[in-house]
Amino acid sequence: MGIGRSAFYDTPNARARDLSIVAEMKTICDEFEAYGYRRVDAELRHRGIVVNAKKIRRLMHEHALNPKQRRR
Repeated sequence: MGIGRSAFYDTPNARARDLSIVAEMKTICDEFEAYGYRRVDAELRHRGIVVNAKKIRRLMHEHALNPKQRRR
């Protein structure tokens, strides 16, 4: 057909779910600037959103949601 199998079977609603997760992650990262992916995962679970930690890491990397380093 000329397109890849993963592109053919890609579901658009998965991207919409990712965008809603990223929006919630941005609010968490704005509220708690030093939270990494583990704490963001715990906060998402506390808010009722269950997501795999690998997906959280990937989305944080893609959207540049890097935690601020704490000074010691």
